[in-house]
Amino acid sequence: MLTKKQYDLLMFIHERMSSTGVPPSFEEMKDALDLKSKSGIHRLITALEERGFIRRLPNRARALEVLRLPDVALAKTPPPHRPRGFSPSVIEGNAQRDPVAPRRTSLRPVTTAYDIVDIPMMGRIAAGVPIEAIQQQSAAVHLPSDMIGPGEHFALEINGDSMIDAGIHDGDTVVVRRTDHADNGDIVVALIDGEEATLKRLRKRGNTIALEAANPAYETRIFGADRVQIQGKLAALLRHY
Repeated sequence: MLTKKQYDLLMFIHERMSSTGVPPSFEEMKDALDLKSKSGIHRLITALEERGFIRRLPNRARALEVLRLPDVALAKTPPPHRPRGFSPSVIEGNAQRDPVAPRRTSLRPVTTAYDIVDIPMMGRIAAGVPIEAIQQQSAAVHLPSDMIGPGEHFALEINGDSMIDAGIHDGDTVVVRRTDHADNGDIVVALIDGEEATLKRLRKRGNTIALEAANPAYETRIFGADRVQIQGKLAALLRHY
Protein backbone atom coordinates (compact mmCIF):
# COMPACT_ATOMS: atom_id res chain seq x y z
CA MET A 1 0.00 0.00 0.00
CA LEU A 2 1.27 3.45 -0.91
CA THR A 3 1.08 6.59 1.19
CA LYS A 4 -0.78 9.56 -0.32
CA LYS A 5 2.50 11.33 -1.17
CA GLN A 6 3.94 8.20 -2.80
CA TYR A 7 0.75 7.71 -4.82
CA ASP A 8 0.62 11.39 -5.83
CA LEU A 9 4.24 11.36 -7.00
CA LEU A 10 3.85 8.15 -9.00
CA MET A 11 0.72 9.44 -10.72
CA PHE A 12 2.31 12.85 -11.42
CA ILE A 13 5.29 11.15 -13.09
CA HIS A 14 3.05 8.79 -15.08
CA GLU A 15 0.60 11.45 -16.23
CA ARG A 16 3.30 13.94 -17.25
CA MET A 17 5.18 11.36 -19.28
CA SER A 18 2.00 9.92 -20.82
CA SER A 19 0.82 13.34 -21.99
CA THR A 20 4.09 14.95 -23.14
CA GLY A 21 6.75 12.24 -23.33
CA VAL A 22 9.06 14.56 -21.36
CA PRO A 23 9.77 13.53 -17.75
CA PRO A 24 9.33 16.09 -14.94
CA SER A 25 12.40 17.40 -13.17
CA PHE A 26 13.00 16.88 -9.48
CA GLU A 27 12.18 20.57 -8.99
CA GLU A 28 8.85 20.09 -10.78
CA MET A 29 8.09 17.04 -8.69
CA LYS A 30 8.89 18.97 -5.51
CA ASP A 31 6.57 21.82 -6.53
CA ALA A 32 3.77 19.44 -7.59
CA LEU A 33 3.78 17.76 -4.17
CA ASP A 34 4.31 21.07 -2.31
CA LEU A 35 7.48 19.82 -0.61
CA LYS A 36 10.14 22.14 0.78
CA SER A 37 13.17 20.29 -0.57
CA LYS A 38 14.15 17.73 -3.19
CA SER A 39 15.37 15.37 -0.45
CA GLY A 40 11.73 14.50 0.17
CA ILE A 41 11.39 13.51 -3.49
CA HIS A 42 14.45 11.25 -3.18
CA ARG A 43 12.86 9.49 -0.17
CA LEU A 44 9.58 9.00 -2.00
CA ILE A 45 11.36 7.62 -5.07
CA THR A 46 13.31 5.18 -2.88
CA ALA A 47 10.06 3.98 -1.28
CA LEU A 48 8.40 3.53 -4.70
CA GLU A 49 11.41 1.57 -5.94
CA GLU A 50 11.36 -0.76 -2.93
CA ARG A 51 7.66 -1.42 -3.54
CA GLY A 52 8.28 -2.36 -7.17
CA PHE A 53 6.51 0.60 -8.83
CA ILE A 54 9.64 2.20 -10.32
CA ARG A 55 13.21 1.15 -11.03
CA ARG A 56 16.44 3.12 -11.06
CA LEU A 57 18.30 2.80 -14.32
CA PRO A 58 21.98 1.87 -13.92
CA ASN A 59 24.79 4.30 -14.75
CA ARG A 60 22.44 7.23 -15.18
CA ALA A 61 22.07 9.74 -12.37
CA ARG A 62 18.50 10.01 -11.07
CA ALA A 63 17.07 8.13 -14.08
CA LEU A 64 13.99 6.01 -13.32
CA GLU A 65 11.63 3.67 -15.12
CA VAL A 66 7.95 3.28 -14.23
CA LEU A 67 7.20 -0.44 -13.88
CA ARG A 68 3.55 -0.43 -12.87
CA LEU A 69 0.71 1.56 -11.37
CA PRO A 70 -1.39 0.76 -8.29
CA ASP A 71 -4.53 -1.28 -8.96
CA VAL A 72 -6.70 1.64 -7.86
CA ALA A 73 -5.07 3.89 -10.44
CA LEU A 74 -5.50 1.33 -13.22
CA ALA A 75 -9.16 0.99 -12.31
CA LYS A 76 -9.84 4.74 -12.33
CA THR A 77 -7.62 5.96 -15.14
CA PRO A 78 -8.19 4.86 -18.78
CA PRO A 79 -5.05 4.23 -20.84
CA PRO A 80 -3.86 7.53 -22.34
CA HIS A 81 -4.05 8.02 -26.10
CA ARG A 82 -0.59 7.82 -27.65
CA PRO A 83 -0.09 8.86 -31.24
CA ARG A 84 1.68 6.48 -33.60
CA GLY A 85 5.43 6.61 -33.15
CA PHE A 86 5.16 8.22 -29.70
CA SER A 87 7.60 6.79 -27.16
CA PRO A 88 7.35 8.13 -23.58
CA SER A 89 10.57 8.71 -21.69
CA VAL A 90 12.11 8.03 -18.30
CA ILE A 91 12.84 10.50 -15.56
CA GLU A 92 16.25 12.09 -15.88
CA GLY A 93 16.31 14.26 -12.80
CA ASN A 94 16.34 18.02 -13.28
CA ALA A 95 18.46 18.33 -16.44
CA GLN A 96 17.45 21.33 -18.56
CA ARG A 97 15.77 20.70 -21.91
CA ASP A 98 14.87 22.72 -24.97
CA PRO A 99 11.03 22.84 -24.89
CA VAL A 100 10.87 22.95 -28.71
CA ALA A 101 13.18 20.01 -29.36
CA PRO A 102 13.31 17.75 -26.27
CA ARG A 103 16.15 15.27 -26.13
CA ARG A 104 15.04 11.72 -26.83
CA THR A 105 18.12 9.76 -27.82
CA SER A 106 19.16 9.06 -24.22
CA LEU A 107 15.70 8.18 -22.94
CA ARG A 108 14.09 4.77 -22.52
CA PRO A 109 10.37 4.10 -22.88
CA VAL A 110 8.11 3.73 -19.88
CA THR A 111 6.22 0.49 -19.60
CA THR A 112 3.31 -0.49 -17.43
CA ALA A 113 3.43 -4.12 -18.63
CA TYR A 114 4.74 -6.37 -15.88
CA ASP A 115 4.68 -9.94 -14.60
CA ILE A 116 3.77 -10.23 -10.94
CA VAL A 117 4.77 -13.30 -8.95
CA ASP A 118 2.97 -14.38 -5.77
CA ILE A 119 5.57 -15.31 -3.15
CA PRO A 120 4.16 -17.33 -0.19
CA MET A 121 4.80 -15.73 3.21
CA MET A 122 5.88 -18.58 5.49
CA GLY A 123 5.93 -16.81 8.86
CA ARG A 124 8.78 -15.37 10.91
CA ILE A 125 12.43 -16.33 11.16
CA ALA A 126 15.08 -15.35 13.68
CA ALA A 127 17.99 -13.11 12.83
CA GLY A 128 19.31 -13.72 16.33
CA VAL A 129 18.85 -16.78 18.49
CA PRO A 130 17.03 -19.39 16.38
CA ILE A 131 13.28 -19.64 16.93
CA GLU A 132 10.77 -22.24 15.83
CA ALA A 133 10.99 -23.71 12.34
CA ILE A 134 9.39 -22.20 9.23
CA GLN A 135 5.60 -22.31 9.54
CA GLN A 136 2.71 -22.81 7.14
CA GLN A 137 1.93 -20.21 4.49
CA SER A 138 -0.01 -17.30 6.02
CA ALA A 139 -0.14 -14.74 3.20
CA ALA A 140 1.60 -13.80 -0.03
CA VAL A 141 3.98 -11.09 -1.23
CA HIS A 142 3.48 -9.76 -4.76
CA LEU A 143 6.68 -8.87 -6.64
CA PRO A 144 7.80 -8.18 -10.23
CA SER A 145 9.29 -11.38 -11.61
CA ASP A 146 12.49 -9.66 -12.76
CA MET A 147 13.20 -8.58 -9.18
CA ILE A 148 13.89 -12.11 -7.96
CA GLY A 149 14.85 -14.16 -11.02
CA PRO A 150 14.02 -17.81 -11.74
CA GLY A 151 13.35 -20.55 -9.24
CA GLU A 152 10.95 -21.28 -6.38
CA HIS A 153 10.80 -18.64 -3.65
CA PHE A 154 9.24 -18.01 -0.26
CA ALA A 155 9.15 -14.97 2.03
CA LEU A 156 9.86 -14.62 5.75
CA GLU A 157 9.55 -11.79 8.25
CA ILE A 158 12.76 -11.06 10.16
CA ASN A 159 12.73 -11.16 13.94
CA GLY A 160 15.90 -9.83 15.56
CA ASP A 161 18.96 -7.74 14.71
CA SER A 162 21.83 -10.18 14.34
CA MET A 163 22.11 -9.47 10.57
CA ILE A 164 21.87 -5.69 10.85
CA ASP A 165 25.42 -5.10 9.51
CA ALA A 166 24.32 -6.92 6.33
CA GLY A 167 21.47 -4.40 5.99
CA ILE A 168 18.80 -6.79 7.30
CA HIS A 169 16.74 -5.22 10.09
CA ASP A 170 14.13 -6.41 12.54
CA GLY A 171 10.74 -6.36 10.80
CA ASP A 172 12.13 -6.61 7.27
CA THR A 173 10.81 -9.21 4.84
CA VAL A 174 13.32 -11.42 3.07
CA VAL A 175 12.62 -13.33 -0.13
CA VAL A 176 14.47 -16.64 -0.25
CA ARG A 177 15.24 -18.80 -3.28
CA ARG A 178 14.59 -22.40 -2.28
CA THR A 179 17.71 -24.58 -2.53
CA ASP A 180 19.56 -27.14 -0.43
CA HIS A 181 22.98 -25.94 -1.62
CA ALA A 182 24.89 -22.81 -0.72
CA ASP A 183 28.47 -21.55 -0.97
CA ASN A 184 30.66 -20.06 1.72
CA GLY A 185 29.60 -16.50 2.41
CA ASP A 186 25.99 -16.92 1.25
CA ILE A 187 23.23 -15.67 3.52
CA VAL A 188 20.96 -18.66 4.03
CA VAL A 189 17.92 -19.92 5.83
CA ALA A 190 19.27 -22.79 7.92
CA LEU A 191 17.16 -25.40 9.69
CA ILE A 192 18.88 -26.70 12.83
CA ASP A 193 18.07 -30.18 14.11
CA GLY A 194 14.90 -30.10 12.02
CA GLU A 195 13.28 -27.76 14.55
CA GLU A 196 14.82 -24.30 14.58
CA ALA A 197 15.21 -21.93 11.63
CA THR A 198 17.51 -18.94 11.42
CA LEU A 199 18.93 -16.52 8.83
CA LYS A 200 22.73 -16.39 8.92
CA ARG A 201 25.85 -16.27 6.76
CA LEU A 202 27.13 -19.76 5.97
CA ARG A 203 30.71 -20.93 6.54
CA LYS A 204 31.74 -24.54 5.91
CA ARG A 205 34.63 -25.75 8.04
CA GLY A 206 35.51 -29.38 7.40
CA ASN A 207 32.73 -31.51 8.86
CA THR A 208 31.15 -28.56 10.62
CA ILE A 209 28.99 -25.64 9.56
CA ALA A 210 29.32 -22.19 11.11
CA LEU A 211 26.35 -19.82 11.07
CA GLU A 212 27.75 -16.31 11.34
CA ALA A 213 25.86 -13.25 12.51
CA ALA A 214 26.42 -9.81 11.00
CA ASN A 215 26.40 -8.11 14.37
CA PRO A 216 29.35 -8.26 16.80
CA ALA A 217 26.93 -8.65 19.71
CA TYR A 218 26.17 -12.21 18.56
CA GLU A 219 28.49 -15.21 18.56
CA THR A 220 29.07 -17.51 15.61
CA ARG A 221 27.29 -20.83 16.18
CA ILE A 222 28.98 -24.03 15.00
CA PHE A 223 27.18 -27.31 14.33
CA GLY A 224 27.96 -30.69 12.90
CA ALA A 225 27.14 -30.81 9.19
CA ASP A 226 24.44 -33.43 9.84
CA ARG A 227 22.55 -31.03 12.13
CA VAL A 228 22.08 -28.22 9.59
CA GLN A 229 19.85 -28.32 6.54
CA ILE A 230 19.97 -25.45 4.03
CA GLN A 231 16.45 -24.31 3.14
CA GLY A 232 17.34 -21.50 0.74
CA LYS A 233 19.48 -18.47 -0.11
CA LEU A 234 18.65 -14.81 0.27
CA ALA A 235 17.30 -13.40 -3.02
CA ALA A 236 15.70 -10.05 -2.11
CA LEU A 237 14.96 -7.76 0.81
CA LEU A 238 11.79 -5.72 1.37
CA ARG A 239 11.37 -2.92 3.89
CA HIS A 240 8.37 -0.78 4.85
CA TYR A 241 8.70 2.77 6.15
